[in-house]
Amino acid sequence: MGAPPPVSVLVIDDETGSRESMAIAIEKSGIGVRTFDDARKALEFLQENPLVRLAVCDLRMPDMDGLAFIKEVRHRQLDLSVILVTAFGTIESAVQAMQKGADDYLTKPVDLYELRKRVTHQLENRQLREEVSNLRQLLDKRYGFESIIGSSAPMEHLFEQLKMVAPTRSSVLIVGDSGTGKELVANALHRNSPRAGERFLAINCGAIPSDILESELFGHEKGSFTGAVGRKIGKFEIAHRGTLFLDEISELYPELQVKLLRVLEERRIMRVGGSEVIDVDFRLLAATNRDLEKEVEEGRFREDLYYRLKVVTLRIPPLREREGDVALLAEHYLARACEEHAKPMLRFTSEAMEALTRYAWPGNVRQLRNVIESIVIFQQHDEIDVGALPSEIREATLLSGAQAPVQMLVGRPRTMAEIERQAILETLQRTHGHRAEAARILDIGLRTLQRKLKEYREQGFYKD
Repeated sequence: MGAPPPVSVLVIDDETGSRESMAIAIEKSGIGVRTFDDARKALEFLQENPLVRLAVCDLRMPDMDGLAFIKEVRHRQLDLSVILVTAFGTIESAVQAMQKGADDYLTKPVDLYELRKRVTHQLENRQLREEVSNLRQLLDKRYGFESIIGSSAPMEHLFEQLKMVAPTRSSVLIVGDSGTGKELVANALHRNSPRAGERFLAINCGAIPSDILESELFGHEKGSFTGAVGRKIGKFEIAHRGTLFLDEISELYPELQVKLLRVLEERRIMRVGGSEVIDVDFRLLAATNRDLEKEVEEGRFREDLYYRLKVVTLRIPPLREREGDVALLAEHYLARACEEHAKPMLRFTSEAMEALTRYAWPGNVRQLRNVIESIVIFQQHDEIDVGALPSEIREATLLSGAQAPVQMLVGRPRTMAEIERQAILETLQRTHGHRAEAARILDIGLRTLQRKLKEYREQGFYKD
């Protein structure tokens, strides 16, 4: 036999039979239990054992009753949840217990199955709260509005919107290209809302197979399907009183869209395979890089859910629209990467910074951050010049659409792909952007030309 589990739960009851039966029931769930027939002795134990997370305490006891115990726990600022047990199961006693600080209550005779369920639920919730608490300082620093860097006009407009939307209860639809920082904005909304002290949970609807996404959101009961070896608490339930962020919301399959709409309207859920209706209170933030209105028109996304989500819509501008922000972001990520990789502080030459600012950044802020980190890792000098930049950025400074003479590539070895790109862009420049004429001169099909230009645009070599 292994060592017994550490004590996580106290059972406090002056009736021996009741006390022992509750302790045995809880221990069957693999939880460490310590029993007391006196609430004052339990308080002494708590002072020396701060890792205890929960007390199941009888209401009516001599010397110190359950309400007095709760009052003393709060007075001493002990980090403890309390389930109160009462033989007087009236609405008045339950209300009084919750007002005094009880987290839950049960009536005698205690249903031992229900007791185990309530204890497990409280411990799971406490564990999640502790994880959130441990990360709170980091989150405040990383996800406050001040962490969203930018001084361009589009970003100033976004900041003003964030300040107005954050304190509200409204659902928010965040739209923007991949890599623009939609989850960062969602986090900032949560950290600056009245729910900041509660959980922020993010789930990527496109990264989870559709057959298990419902279980991730709603949870499931043991035995509800093959592989469901125990109860699972879903994200809706875990995010109670907090914020739930659904990224890539457009990836929800139709049946789950219906269920999500019902949750948003009723604020109630039922676990997969369960029969218990559970009230949930959370703020929903959703994000997508697709045109949801077009998805609705083409029948891939429910219209009623679309309008339920877009109570407020925030658009994050792509980096190519944020004039002046590339330099700010580059300096910020340079300082962060130097610190994280224990490098001396580096600096960009004016030519390198100009190249960074002229690049179209199809991958947006995420791409910029990754490029800067890669440069820092391989950089061997204090100064970062153009030669240290990735080849696609160097070449884009020479091929910014039809605005620069493509002949500047001459003078160094080139691949066939570069020669082809030079010929296409130069011809397009000479035809003043007339694609049909350029295709005729190049002796290629118009669709082929359009496909090539799409590739160049995605690579940052061409702007419409």
